[in-house]
Amino acid sequence: MNWTPLVYACTKLASAIKGGLRPHSLVHRKAAPLKYVVYPLFAIAASSGMAAAQPLHWTTFAIPQTGTSVEIPSSIFSERAGQPDGFGQRFETANGRADVTIQSVPRRGDETPATFLAERNPPASIQYKRVTPRFFAVSSYKRDIVWYNRCNFSQRFVHCVLINYPAREERAWDGIVTRISLSLKGE
Repeated sequence: MNWTPLVYACTKLASAIKGGLRPHSLVHRKAAPLKYVVYPLFAIAASSGMAAAQPLHWTTFAIPQTGTSVEIPSSIFSERAGQPDGFGQRFETANGRADVTIQSVPRRGDETPATFLAERNPPASIQYKRVTPRFFAVSSYKRDIVWYNRCNFSQRFVHCVLINYPAREERAWDGIVTRISLSLKGE
């Protein structure tokens, strides 16, 4: 998410208030009341649950048994939350609102990204789907959660990253999900 317009708006509002201008004079009388215009800006800026509001520290998580590696923001996904089938680890945010699973499973000799995905019976309502000979990436909504799955295929293993996060914070997560996805590697 690009925070520049929000930061600019909040800075201008703070300067105006400091200079003696009353907040209600910033909103045209026929426009929406101040509480519907300015207060949501402060609420968004102050939201501690949003991914982009935190300074990010990235760590490479590796599964030595399979050669899987992926960069994850350890400052966001700070809590270990169990292990998936096969090899890997699940992490979640401190407040439990988002999680990431890094997982590797053995690959059957004839398995392709398309057949692997089809065998898992993905929902018909997938919003984003990309399938190539070496990987697939899919994403959609489940109630108020965005889910994103990417699996890369190597000779012996399927290397996957699965991410779930609040739909209302989707823009804040876009860059994070992209970096995680593109960093997924496997031997």
